[in-house]
Amino acid sequence: MTPSRFYVAKFAQVFGVYRKTQRMSDAASESHLLREAEAHLGARIWEKVEAIDELSVEYWNLRKFIKERDAIMAKLDECENRLECAHQERATLLNTTPEVQQDLLDQRVELLQKLEVLSNQRDRIVNQARSIRRGYDGMKMKLEVLTKESDDSEEHTKIVESVSIRISELKTKFSALKKERLEIGEKIEEGDNELDIIDQKLNEKKLNRRLDATEAFQVIGDGNKEISLLRAENAILASQMHQLYAEIGRYVSRNVGTNSECTKAVQAHRGLVEVMQALRRSIALNHKLSENV
Repeated sequence: MTPSRFYVAKFAQVFGVYRKTQRMSDAASESHLLREAEAHLGARIWEKVEAIDELSVEYWNLRKFIKERDAIMAKLDECENRLECAHQERATLLNTTPEVQQDLLDQRVELLQKLEVLSNQRDRIVNQARSIRRGYDGMKMKLEVLTKESDDSEEHTKIVESVSIRISELKTKFSALKKERLEIGEKIEEGDNELDIIDQKLNEKKLNRRLDATEAFQVIGDGNKEISLLRAENAILASQMHQLYAEIGRYVSRNVGTNSECTKAVQAHRGLVEVMQALRRSIALNHKLSENV
């Protein structure tokens, strides 16, 4: 609102043209712009107002708040770095297999292959033994029948002797297979025990990894809480600093023509000060027009 537009609006009010809502809205928008401009100016010049007694409280409070903000930002950086390391550690623990654990896994695979070979051998021996046992039972039955027959011929005697020899051979083969089966069974049992030991070691390694991952999760949780608190503290400081900047900008821009220190402080921001002065005039004119309704 310029003076010329003010007089035009004032003249229109004589003829009953009132725009109170528009005037109040314009004044509110301009007041918001003015507050932002005051804070912006204060942030640019606060270091130059140390010599202005009326702004001594604001200046020294800003000095204190900026030191606190820098300390908070340093803690934030440290916390974020620690959090990033914890995330990387957790990802490493969960996505990679340690060398020792990989060796155990390789041993387990090799042992399982050996046990499979032994198991196949045992199955083959059991099948052979069953076949021999069937042959043995058949020969034994044959010998029993032949023995009961009343035949003293030489040929009959040879047959009986041949069957007896065959039965003896089958018994020997069966005993050898039984012994071999027992030996393989012992090897399989030893392998199973060794497999249990490897599995136990792997479970211990997994448990240790989970515990390490839990510690990493705890660090991440604590880090997130700390970051939230630090950011909240920083937000409060930023709000307080913004208010102090606005007070400095307001005082300096209002007294730029009467206080040499204020004039010196805003020397590089004369254009902004002039805009702020124009906004104040416009706000006052808009309020004056709305009050006449």
